[in-house]
Amino acid sequence: MKKVKITVMRMACYHDLMEKYENPIEHACDMAVGRTFVVEGCAKPEGLCDSAWETLQPWVRQLAEGGGDFFDGWMKNSHSAMLSCNDGFRPVTFLVETIE
Repeated sequence: MKKVKITVMRMACYHDLMEKYENPIEHACDMAVGRTFVVEGCAKPEGLCDSAWETLQPWVRQLAEGGGDFFDGWMKNSHSAMLSCNDGFRPVTFLVETIE
């Protein structure tokens, strides 16, 4: 299996939606732009939240098994994907790519 690197590329925060719909949360996310994780096999890397992993895991598995070229050439690097976690209030965007 190939190693897969996950890099935090961008973080958004929708305060208007949080104010209107979310119950107050003291601490919601430990990510920071530029943070990286390396996946060997298909185990969730330590420090990556469960919600983000649920989104990323199928893509990580395909890349680790040598797959790629998602959606007929969507990405310039066919062995990568740009994905976001499913938090509608503070989505985090990740670059997932195979590494040597």
